Amino acid sequence: MSLLNVLDTDDLVAPTVVVALDAWVDAGAASTTAAQALAGEGGLVATFEADLLYDYRARRPTLDIHDGRPKSLDWPELSLRRARLAERDLLVLTGPEPDFRWRELANDIVGLARQLDVREWISLGAIPAAVPHTRAVPVLGTESRPGLLAGGIEPGPAGLLRVPSAAISVLDLAIAEAGIPALGYFAQVPHYVSGAYPAAAIGLLRAIERHFDTVVDLVALHDEADELRARLDTATALDEKTRVYVERLETMVDEARLPAGDELISEIERFLRERGEEPGAGQIH
Repeated sequence: MSLLNVLDTDDLVAPTVVVALDAWVDAGAASTTAAQALAGEGGLVATFEADLLYDYRARRPTLDIHDGRPKSLDWPELSLRRARLAERDLLVLTGPEPDFRWRELANDIVGLARQLDVREWISLGAIPAAVPHTRAVPVLGTESRPGLLAGGIEPGPAGLLRVPSAAISVLDLAIAEAGIPALGYFAQVPHYVSGAYPAAAIGLLRAIERHFDTVVDLVALHDEADELRARLDTATALDEKTRVYVERLETMVDEARLPAGDELISEIERFLRERGEEPGAGQIH
């Protein structure tokens, strides 16, 4: 049984797939925010069998109750939408990370990518890192072969990095093994920030702009990022320990000290431990 239902593929010409999933590799909701900005209200190309992909105890549907009367349920949904960026067709795959059947899903998506003559696959993600909110968002890259990344973004970090895999990486590898060029842009989010971090979504969309040599409307996200930056600046100024720590991170960035693989692993492990819990000490919103 296929996990996807194809709805509308008319008039697509050599599209590029952009994918972002709500998972641990979506720190600050940066990648899913960026994907939603690209997809807009684009029409559905394919839907997926949610009952086979999700554990509803882990991702419970949201119930709306009006005046004491249950009215509607909002179920977790993975979808593929079509969009246009300049003169390009985009297929934006986004939604909660599936709980089950990752390999089957990868096989079905590879089959659809071949059917639609997909020319390129771009994964978006965001990871917690020892970076300050006062500097531009660093973006790391991955690529299935040299030369796919654009805008001066380099693959990294150097050396072996072993982390718990996300579903997006399973899809990425399956696509690459099918011979379709696959690359990824991953923003680094300050690990001391909890909640949404729109500056990282902007960083990812800037990477998309450079990749396609085009412009994306970022006005709304800039307003959100400026508002959060003001709150973070105020919180930092009021706590000397936090201010000193942020200053140390600024020095590291200004000296172009990139995080080593073990530093990234440490921050990722911290993020995984704290995910789903109440913000603890050392986090500012």
